[in-house]
Amino acid sequence: MSEESTVEGTSGSIPQQVLPLEVIDRSIGKKVRILMTSDKEFHGTLIGFDDFVNMVLEDVTVVTDNEDEGQNEAVKKMLLNGNQVAMIIPDVVNA
Repeated sequence: MSEESTVEGTSGSIPQQVLPLEVIDRSIGKKVRILMTSDKEFHGTLIGFDDFVNMVLEDVTVVTDNEDEGQNEAVKKMLLNGNQVAMIIPDVVNA
């Protein structure tokens, strides 16, 4: 399920794959949904990330599956440890 594009050259077209960090890089400044290995989920704007996929998000909504808490928590800015990230979902609604 990798996205491919072609690069025109003198020897014809060469298929080029999109790497995972490129997808994250294209999401900087856009809304993302982050699923953690725990029961937490974060929705916010991706500000930056590093090679370990540690991420800085702003205007974050913290969503938990725990029914006892009932309401979502809002955080202005946060740093997520990439070791605990299970999935990153770019905002595909506006794409």
